[in-house]
Amino acid sequence: MTSLESRSPQSAPMSREEFETELYKVGERQYHDLHPFHKLLHGGKLAHGQVQAWALNRFYYQVSIPKKDLALMSRMDDPALRREWLHRVLDHDGLNEDGSQKEGKDGGIERWLKLTDGLGLDRDYVRSLEGILPATRFAVDAYVHFVSTRTTLEAVASSLTELFASAIHKERIAGFEQNYEFANDQTLSYFRKRLDEAPRDVRFGLSYVLEHARTYEQQVKSIAALRFKTELLWAQLDALHHAYVTPGLIPPGAFVPEGMEPTRFTR
Repeated sequence: MTSLESRSPQSAPMSREEFETELYKVGERQYHDLHPFHKLLHGGKLAHGQVQAWALNRFYYQVSIPKKDLALMSRMDDPALRREWLHRVLDHDGLNEDGSQKEGKDGGIERWLKLTDGLGLDRDYVRSLEGILPATRFAVDAYVHFVSTRTTLEAVASSLTELFASAIHKERIAGFEQNYEFANDQTLSYFRKRLDEAPRDVRFGLSYVLEHARTYEQQVKSIAALRFKTELLWAQLDALHHAYVTPGLIPPGAFVPEGMEPTRFTR
């Protein structure tokens, strides 16, 4: 098979099977389950404060997902596509059909807050976003900007990290239950729910991309969009590892776990 790098933008489109294979290759090469920080996290090698730092920073990503989805929906011309995409917003915001938020019907944001509750983080502090790393903010904001400005096809393709999400959620649940005292039905509810939601989302997203990427150029841009998403997820873990594992340089204003000393930067 000819490599993508050797083809010109005017090349004939890949077959559906070849295109799908190339999308999966992105995850095989660079999904963030390969990152050293995740291996430490899932293997029970992180101290309590380091897990707190991960959950706190990841919360910014969680609260930004509905924003990026609504930004995408605002540019969708097809009402059927908007209706299909709307459930992603509701999955995270937790709004029921009658407009209420009922016990047991929480969205992903509320379920993530149950995780940070279990880790001993103050909800007001988590929601304030005051303690997140600068790199977390830049990476997540870059994702919202990407989805807000690229084509609908590229934006949908960037969501296809869900192709690989179920495996990482299963690994995380098992690792947390085995290694951390905070793990229980409440604190792990986000990950258990995503085991149902992510496959449903990816079935539609993958089908949409395979159907609508009709030219070779569109296929290449779709693959690049997925690669961009994996890179921003990787960048967030780079920042966490640098600040809270090694060399342990916590930026000014960022969350400092109990027992860790704030880094003193001098001119």
